[in-house]
Amino acid sequence: MSDNKLKGIIVRVTPLQQNCSIIWCSATNNAAIVDPGGDIEELLKVIKSQNLEVKNIFITHAHIDHAGAAAEISEKLDAPIIGPHKEDLFLIDQLEESGQQYGIPGARAFEPSRWLEDGDKVELGELHLDVYHCPGHTPGHVIFHHPESQLALVGDVIFSGSIGRTDFPRGDFESLIKSITSKLWPLGNETQFIPGHGEPSTFGKERASNPYVSDLIMSSKN
Repeated sequence: MSDNKLKGIIVRVTPLQQNCSIIWCSATNNAAIVDPGGDIEELLKVIKSQNLEVKNIFITHAHIDHAGAAAEISEKLDAPIIGPHKEDLFLIDQLEESGQQYGIPGARAFEPSRWLEDGDKVELGELHLDVYHCPGHTPGHVIFHHPESQLALVGDVIFSGSIGRTDFPRGDFESLIKSITSKLWPLGNETQFIPGHGEPSTFGKERASNPYVSDLIMSSKN
């Protein structure tokens, strides 16, 4: 197990340039697609090029650019949809309408094989990822963390130099800030994260310089 690693590739999908991550266990080549918002053919090309066997679809939250293609790719690959938290059900029910609004064809609602809760674990081959419920951007947002790789997939909770929007239905700024400071920061400054948009960063970098949640900004509010 010592040489077993979590590997991944980021594929930017949809007109909103969402970071869909294809992650896999290097020992088994068992893979998961995290947040397939669209552009299914591009995702299938990467899966084929890496000789991966997709076992699950992981969803951080149910906004259209993260979940729009989940139903279709789940059927194509016979892979169950895992997540998000059940509080995002209202967004799943709106996916077809949202797809028409944002120009993402084929989007439709789905029923996850498993809703996720804070403290859950999900399997990826021989690896396990920890699940944290991080509401604020959406009420049912979750993130996935692999401690051994010091890697987190955080959806739209936090970005390099920014944080998730809270002006969408059932968004909540105070909940988002609490999610970041109480759930993400304890994962460690060295932990790298892949956000839903833009470039990866580390929690330590964001604690030092993020204009919304840096340690300096947070201490000035206390």
